[in-house]
Parts: sequence; C-alpha cells; structure tokens
Amino acid sequence: MDTVFDELYEKYHQDIFNFLFYMVKNREQAEDLVQEVYIKVLRSYKHFEGKSSEKTWLFSIAKHVAIDFFRKQKSWRARIIEKFDWGTRQLQDPAPLPEEIAIQNEDVQLMYRCLDKCTIDQRLVIVLRFIQSLSIAETAEALGWTESKVKTTQHRALKLLKAEMEAEAAKGGMRREKIRVE
Repeated sequence: MDTVFDELYEKYHQDIFNFLFYMVKNREQAEDLVQEVYIKVLRSYKHFEGKSSEKTWLFSIAKHVAIDFFRKQKSWRARIIEKFDWGTRQLQDPAPLPEEIAIQNEDVQLMYRCLDKCTIDQRLVIVLRFIQSLSIAETAEALGWTESKVKTTQHRALKLLKAEMEAEAAKGGMRREKIRVE
C-alpha cells in the first residue's frame, strides 16, 4: 500500500491541492484539506474497486471533504455572528486574498472574483471541468452526478460567470465589447 499511496500522492497531489484551493480560496486550509483527503484514501483504498479512474475517485473524495468543510464553516460562522459585536470591532484576515495570489492577468482575476457568485455545485463543475480539465464523464463520475446534470450545471455556471464578469467589467470601466466565457 505504501508504494501505491506514494504513487497516488506524487501523481495527483498538485491537482487535488489546486481543486481544493479554488474551492476554499485559502492556501493553509487547502493544505489541511489535502491531508484529510489522503487520510481518507489511506483508510478506504482497500475498498477501491477500480470502477472509476483513480483520479476521479480522488476528486470524489476531495469534493466530499470540501463540502464537509463548507458545512462546518456555516455553523462556525453562525456562532461567530451571534457572539461578535459588529458595531465596535472589525475582523481582518491576515491571509492574502485569492486575487493577490492569482496570476497577474486581468481576465483571470476577474473570473476568479466572479467565481464566488456561483453556487458550490457550479464552482465544483467549473473547477473540475476548466481548471482540472476533466471531461464531462469524469466530472460526473467524480461528483456522483449524471452527465446531464454536469452539462446543465456547467451551462448555468458559465451563463452566471459571463453576466457577472460583464457587470464587473462595466463597473470597472473596462473597454470590452463582450466577455467571452467558454
């Protein structure tokens, strides 16, 4: 198992990290979540039947870890909001903003900011399809969805991204006829 685990880690570590980073937009948190993914891999590899590729299996585990993270964050944030006096203090996050980390390309930064407007499902599809370059079939397998659901979610996400990017570009005074999102 050690050599198999090492191979999986070497082969897919960067892809899993990138996927989780795009989902949570925090480097340290993404690193923690990657560790959770590989702990789950160690515990469950003996049950892996090979019905899907190792890559889609790993992304499926990463998806579940990300969703669990968001669920925990939701309840954590609700508790903070209840207890924090917003009128007198301000919170500041010392971690760099995702925009500061993104490639210094205006369109990429714009798309990255607008990705926050998407639902979690839409973000999952966009990241897997266009950043991780998974096919529709692989994305469906990784998410446990039908290909039809992936296509529909992708269509809606791209439509939303395009509208948000055009609105942001108009606000920022960018001179663009139309934003092209494919």
